[in-house]
Amino acid sequence: MAMIVKNNMAAKKALNQLDKNDKAMAKSLKKVASGMKINSAADDASGFSISEKMRVQIQGLEQDVDNTQTGSSMLKVAEGGLQSSADILKTLKEKVINAANDTNTDADRITIQKELDQAIDQLDENANVSYNGKVMLDGSHNNEVLSPGTKTVLANENFSQDVNSLTKMVDLKDSSGRSLGIFKDSKIEISYVTKGETHVSVVDPVGSTRLLKLMSTSPDVVMNFSADTVIGKDRVGNDVYTANGQKALFFSAKDPGVDGQIAGLTFNVINRDGTTNRTANSILNDFREAIRAENPSPDNALVFQVGTQSNQAVKIGFSDMRAVALGLKTSDGTTLDVTTQKKANAAISVVDLALQKVLDQQTTVGSMQSRLEYTASNLTTAGENTQSSESVIRDANMAKEMTEYTKNNVITQAAQSMLAQANQNSSQVLQLLQ
Repeated sequence: MAMIVKNNMAAKKALNQLDKNDKAMAKSLKKVASGMKINSAADDASGFSISEKMRVQIQGLEQDVDNTQTGSSMLKVAEGGLQSSADILKTLKEKVINAANDTNTDADRITIQKELDQAIDQLDENANVSYNGKVMLDGSHNNEVLSPGTKTVLANENFSQDVNSLTKMVDLKDSSGRSLGIFKDSKIEISYVTKGETHVSVVDPVGSTRLLKLMSTSPDVVMNFSADTVIGKDRVGNDVYTANGQKALFFSAKDPGVDGQIAGLTFNVINRDGTTNRTANSILNDFREAIRAENPSPDNALVFQVGTQSNQAVKIGFSDMRAVALGLKTSDGTTLDVTTQKKANAAISVVDLALQKVLDQQTTVGSMQSRLEYTASNLTTAGENTQSSESVIRDANMAKEMTEYTKNNVITQAAQSMLAQANQNSSQVLQLLQ
């Protein structure tokens, strides 16, 4: 080996290797100190990019879980208001049944009316329940309802399928083909409530009266027998079908919106001897509200963001739960009247329909709460799995990295020794110059 002094190549090479060893040891030290094998894009550009996207995903999923929890809290507040309204309506049912009993005097019914008025006012209070400044049950957060609004449709699907608009009352049959037992000398009382007024009409005797002639003189109600399974239009203009897929007798309000709704409908078939025809009444009074009357409304339904991408959300609309919308009060403040036996009797079906509206909304809220619980569970699982994937890419294997650090540390120390040795070798030239 040549002995030179201008360029110490051995020291140069040792220094270069020492620099490499220092950098390797610094990287190992950083991984051990941070617990991550990827600390910057320089460590692994593609892995860094993928793991950063996963971190964004994880943070979004954590916020989604928070959203579902706050959404559930809001729905619990709404459910509380609905439950209170349902409890009030259960009490009102007792009161109107009591008022329909002729053991009460007119003075007694006036007293019951006062109780009724106060309870109806409380329904409006319940509808104004709010969460974070948002009033939920007053109709301000309803789904879209196209103009001019929807009409009340009360449907009865318990009649034989050969019954039609020309069928006489005495020929009416139930769905199993049995006669309702209405005779020509029977009497039928029909009462319904709309626009705050109780209307009562009497057909006496029934004679040859046809089914659709019963309400032909009513200015507010349209009675018809569905020619097919369609009985009306919903809030967005889609056809509404009968529940059992067969024809049905239905009553429809002539005017759309809450002010024109049919709040209650009652039939009473009375035999010639004055007794009540319970068989006919049980069939004729089995109406359900197939379409609810609602005023036109924009789409103000509440949106719960439960995904990490745009429009990954669930919506829930709250129908109007105020007394007017439930048919218990008119827009001018007149409440349901129970001051006479006939009016109290008609009020029973009004309360039943109001309770049905509240329970339907309560079912909607409950099903959304259940969905949010499943959503939160799914989001939590997704977050855990994404975290696990991100950990595989980015987290350091501490045993491996510590081993690597120890190795680099030893090699660095060795390079330092060799650098010193290389420098010492160059100094041997001085011996030749003595």
